Amino acid sequence: MAPRVLVSDQLSKTAVQIFTDRGVAVDYLPDIGKDKDKLLSVIDQYDGLAIRSATKVTEKVIEAATRLKVVGRAGIGVDNVDIPAASRKGIIVMNTPFGNSITTAEHAIAMMFAVARDLPAADLSTKAGKWEKNRFLGVEMTAKTLGIVGCGNIGSIVASRAVGLKMKVIAFDPFLSAERALEMGIEKVELPELFRRADFITLHTPLTDKTRGIIDAKAIAQMKDGVRIVNCARGGLVVEADLYEALKSGKVAGAGIDVFETEPAKESPLFTLDNVVCTPHLGASTEEAQENVALQVAEQMSDYLVNGAVSNALNMPSITAEEAPILTPFVRLAEILGAFVGQVTEDPIKEVEILFDGTTAAMNTRALTSAAIAGLLKPLVQTVNMVSAPVMAKERGIVISEVRRDKSGVFDGYIRLTVKTEKMTRSVAGTCFSDKKPRFIQIKSINLDAEVGRHMLYITNRDVPGMIGEIGMTLGRNKVNIANFHLGRDEHGGDAIAIIYVDEPVKETVLEDLRRIEGIGQAKYMSFEV
Repeated sequence: MAPRVLVSDQLSKTAVQIFTDRGVAVDYLPDIGKDKDKLLSVIDQYDGLAIRSATKVTEKVIEAATRLKVVGRAGIGVDNVDIPAASRKGIIVMNTPFGNSITTAEHAIAMMFAVARDLPAADLSTKAGKWEKNRFLGVEMTAKTLGIVGCGNIGSIVASRAVGLKMKVIAFDPFLSAERALEMGIEKVELPELFRRADFITLHTPLTDKTRGIIDAKAIAQMKDGVRIVNCARGGLVVEADLYEALKSGKVAGAGIDVFETEPAKESPLFTLDNVVCTPHLGASTEEAQENVALQVAEQMSDYLVNGAVSNALNMPSITAEEAPILTPFVRLAEILGAFVGQVTEDPIKEVEILFDGTTAAMNTRALTSAAIAGLLKPLVQTVNMVSAPVMAKERGIVISEVRRDKSGVFDGYIRLTVKTEKMTRSVAGTCFSDKKPRFIQIKSINLDAEVGRHMLYITNRDVPGMIGEIGMTLGRNKVNIANFHLGRDEHGGDAIAIIYVDEPVKETVLEDLRRIEGIGQAKYMSFEV
């Protein structure tokens, strides 16, 4: 059955057609996003939900979405999506960070010009029949210092435009490398220095707990007298009451505000000031941007639902359409390794280390780690998947680490999963050969070569004569048919393991019989989705 998507906000016909062309059934109901009850009544019929800003994807909606796999936001901001609730439910949340970057950057530049030259006030004055040429004495932007808070996608475009305007550009961004800043022709600084040096400040950072109120009275006090501030990013980055007081006092000469703490902003003290330019969240509002993000979200959601490719996800590692065919067998391998350990480990897991050796070290290890943790937790939480696994592991206090290294053995690439509990440490390793089927290659540091079967027995024992016969007779007495048998040991007379493929689930009474055999340490039934 084809995956089914609900488009609950306005999207272009071209964007909607993309779903159909990619083999995805689509229902275009652009007004349903504003009707909470109607959305709740139908959301359980869909695998995907495409939205803009009108639809509120609340925890209640997510709980009702029994088959939902992906929410796609045509735009950058996802304030209208409960991402933690979606992650717990295993639903991918995507946005489209590139489709409106140029548009938003251009709006910020336009606001800077408007604030620098008092353009809106001068326009009103002139249209009113006044000719107040001496009243509107602006400032040049050339040679002024622009401070950019957040130099990612949009911020970097603003920086390039500002460099072209012959401004001196400084930027604060924890993720901006010194090398990248040098390439852009800008200077990386810490936030207090940016506040101290900038003539203009523009914000291009997400709204998080760390950035909320980043421009407040304390920050403004550090700034130059006569600084000009532009916010085309998110409401809440600027404490509007503090900005109002600074604008009235003249500490801040002017401000351009496109986003507000409460939207729609029907009233605000800022509206009363002549040195403030306000727009109704127009940063992404151009024909080109609206069409670009609509097309992008349709393509991203279709690629995921049809091909398993994940791009611009906010709660899961991205997997490109090109790497998906190569990565998919190893995603399955990682999940199986996690499932193996999860089924044979009885005590609470404290730490997980995932080693990527050889070719696997160059793969998308974040996706592989998510798969491994999903497999690990599945015996405890049946609904866990790659999206919800990292969240659930964190909630349980499990510490996860990754290690990558160059090829170190006979295999071109393999994955080894090691878990630690209060009582023990256990590891299992596996790889995929040319047939792309996952195989166990090492368990408890014992080498072996075993395929993965749907129903398997895992037995640890001492390496003594007659053990295989005892195991075989016990299974035979209990009418358990052996389909295949793999053995491994660390040394003669030492520890040994057996991986036995059987045709159907093994009852606990049979496992108890096996554990009564002298020399057997552990006997576990395991099942895998193959």
